[in-house]
Amino acid sequence: MIHRILPIVAVTLLGAGAAQAQLAAALQVPKRQNVTGEPVIAVVTITNHSGRELVFQSDGRFQWLDFNLRKSNGNPVNPKSRVLFGPMKIAAGQTLAREVDLAQHFQLGEPGNFTVSATINAPGQNTPGTTTNRAFFNLVNGRIQWSQKVGTQGAGGKIREFRILNYTGDSRSQIYAQIVDDSTGQFVRTFLLGDMLMLRKPVCTVDRQQRMHVMFLATPSMWVHCVVDTDGKLVNRQIHQSAAQGDPKLLTLGDGSVQVANSIPYDPKAAAELRAKTRKASDRPPVPY
Repeated sequence: MIHRILPIVAVTLLGAGAAQAQLAAALQVPKRQNVTGEPVIAVVTITNHSGRELVFQSDGRFQWLDFNLRKSNGNPVNPKSRVLFGPMKIAAGQTLAREVDLAQHFQLGEPGNFTVSATINAPGQNTPGTTTNRAFFNLVNGRIQWSQKVGTQGAGGKIREFRILNYTGDSRSQIYAQIVDDSTGQFVRTFLLGDMLMLRKPVCTVDRQQRMHVMFLATPSMWVHCVVDTDGKLVNRQIHQSAAQGDPKLLTLGDGSVQVANSIPYDPKAAAELRAKTRKASDRPPVPY
């Protein structure tokens, strides 16, 4: 659960609320366009102008941080459950920021355009809190290129669906991994694997440990091989270079294990050393004749 507190050395506040002169607050959604199911990070920035240390904390009735999330038609987005954010201590004159994943707390399972603002309630205040500016973001559906349902090991027969999604935006094609709980339809995790060239389709399979293997073309000569488990954890990521006999391949062996064949594993350390040697050679002065 993302509730990180970030120290701020200097910040320009946009749309600061004026309801409570003791506080200045702003909200940003750094990534404006997101694939449905992936985290939607909102950053709330608070500056303490009260002249004393303030401790923001919630209890069973009082919520010091609230979000107002709405669809483009003005209808509110329902929360998944009531969340009490952990305490936050801000010294006099200090500015801190907190990151919150809106997708963890609100029903953001459908594509669309959204606006969000936050309200910060100072401790001991009965007056309306400080409300930030409104930030905008949208959710889009990636195109499913491959999917496979699998049973989970040691989880009471739960079924998960692996999906590989393609999304094209900002003149780039990107590939996402998505894991869905089959019984509820809820996203377990959606995350970016990397930029992909559409010259080749991604190659996907499942091994005997119920892990998804996906290999995709990242550059004209390099492929990325990723392994993802049923909880959405990226178990392994390795880069392969194309061999002389064509594209790398995913081979499923007789015991159910999966290996990459017909490739040259890319060694970033060796490549860096080679580049350093090349630079050193080019830096040498010309030989006088």
